[in-house]
Amino acid sequence: MKVSKDAARAARQLLRLSYEGGKLQRERVKDIVRRVGEGKPRGYLAILQEYGRLLRLEAGKRQAVIESAVELGAQVGNELLDDLRSKYGDDLSAEFKVEPALLGGMRVKVGSDVWDGSVRARLTALKDKF
Repeated sequence: MKVSKDAARAARQLLRLSYEGGKLQRERVKDIVRRVGEGKPRGYLAILQEYGRLLRLEAGKRQAVIESAVELGAQVGNELLDDLRSKYGDDLSAEFKVEPALLGGMRVKVGSDVWDGSVRARLTALKDKF
């Protein structure tokens, strides 16, 4: 469903109001959704839909998915998470996955940023060159 410019603008404004001290506040989000639902401004369903989409994107920026071919040790995992937190902020959480299909190396995804240092990605790149 295509969202109108007015609904998108209103949703972005609501997202800005959801932050306090640089962090997304859960209670503010609940309050905003409640108020929009009660007030029912023009196009409120489209506004809430777009607001939800923006919230999902913001939440994705605070979640790291780290895939490796073998299980990472606690020390390596903690060092990697510390490095990611220095770049993305202290509120970053991480999910570690073992993905044998990578063959070796690891893949890190935070929001729309992806670093793929896996053997599988290198082999695919090499195959594409031929």
